[in-house]
Amino acid sequence: MGQPDILLRNVTAVTVDEDRRVIDRAWIAVKGDRIAGLGSETDAPPEGARQVIDGSGMIAMPGLIDSHSHAGHGLVRSAGSGDVDRWFEVCEEIYARGSTTGFWRAEARLTLLERLQGGVTTAMTLLGGGADIMRTDDPAFGDAHCQATIESGLRTILAVGVGRPPFPRAYRHVGEDGKKRDTPVSFERQLEVCEELIDRWDGVLDRRTGVSLTMPVYYAKDVAAEADRQYVKQMGDAVMALRARKNVLFTQDGHRDGSIALARDLGVLGPFALLGHSVDLTAADFEALLETGASVIHNPSAIMSIYGRCPVPELLDAGITVCLGSDAAAPDRGYDMFRHMAQCMHYHRRHFRDPDYLPPGKTLEMATIDAARALGLEKDLGSLETGKKADIVLVDMRKAHLYPPGMPVTRLAHFANASDVDTVIVDGKVLMRGRHIPHLDIDDILDSAAREQKQAFERAGMTELWSEPASYWRSSRRTVEIR
Repeated sequence: MGQPDILLRNVTAVTVDEDRRVIDRAWIAVKGDRIAGLGSETDAPPEGARQVIDGSGMIAMPGLIDSHSHAGHGLVRSAGSGDVDRWFEVCEEIYARGSTTGFWRAEARLTLLERLQGGVTTAMTLLGGGADIMRTDDPAFGDAHCQATIESGLRTILAVGVGRPPFPRAYRHVGEDGKKRDTPVSFERQLEVCEELIDRWDGVLDRRTGVSLTMPVYYAKDVAAEADRQYVKQMGDAVMALRARKNVLFTQDGHRDGSIALARDLGVLGPFALLGHSVDLTAADFEALLETGASVIHNPSAIMSIYGRCPVPELLDAGITVCLGSDAAAPDRGYDMFRHMAQCMHYHRRHFRDPDYLPPGKTLEMATIDAARALGLEKDLGSLETGKKADIVLVDMRKAHLYPPGMPVTRLAHFANASDVDTVIVDGKVLMRGRHIPHLDIDDILDSAAREQKQAFERAGMTELWSEPASYWRSSRRTVEIR
């Protein structure tokens, strides 16, 4: 092994390895960007480590993986959250016409900070949303996000892609000087920008920035006419040709009720695909997932999981990979993957009225090794094992809500939260220790986020959305007569 760079000692290691070992009073040695060794108190740790971290009272676990989120959403939190239609209007106006590169950089810095503080070391995030407004009229917006990722020290797979027809789409470029330029953007131009971003930034293991592709989800009603079906098929073929040429992942946001089977028929599925939400699935959807090897991203805290149910236990029983996503950071949720794990368990237990569904260990797997598998990164990420990337999180368990000790997996999945994360190591580098983050200027990140949000909403003429409506204080959606 040689002299390690970092030696973690006296931790409870929740490895999520093949044997799902939980090792009390463990040590973990890190050399370079890899885990060089891992042992129990009966194994002699290597000597001469340049840095020794005493993890007494802490759990060491793999870095959490958030498989579905939206860049941009961090600066439009809450706005319009009481009205879903209004929320989509906010995304359309801000993302396509009210944002600058400074907006996207400030949003990325803010949400990456939140992730770092919560132990999320890897994430897939769409460059826009709501649901199909992708800021791919110019590579500068994706550049801003990826540059922020590099500065943060975390890993991000940025999903970029095309919007929904008709084309051209209307975009407005607002310079840092405030000058506005309206530009019609074609399908072809969006695809060109995607390719440029892939060429510049794809390399999530060595550079910590990856790039994947996305396109809108289509439903049967969208392609009922043969001409519409052929048009969508041509778009899908073009996206898939670029995906195959660049060997990148593909993700979609908003599958439900037969749309996965339709995506298979349109030729856009394979083991490279991660399908967001996936609620109210049909038998044909299950068949399409098994046939193509695509994975499902479950977002239990999302609004779409209120409208329909992702059948996670049934998918797992069928042998389909399911990973966990935050769908953050708006309109009403954040990046705390511990909260999403707890929500996931209660969501399905309530459905079946059975507290044995989705035990804590399985739920933790969905945010670690299963997510790594869906991303094709299970050989390097998702568990604590010798030879894997040193993406390690220490959770401080000496807190009242996490005590008494015992059953560490249960305590992590049911009771921990983002603020319990003490130390974060990514690629063998200590990014946070004792919740101190020396390489980031937190005040500047927060101030920049507030400034960019204010300017974007003012440009869009939507400042009234900063105020909470009176309806937030009512007890229900409708007045109910109590007798």
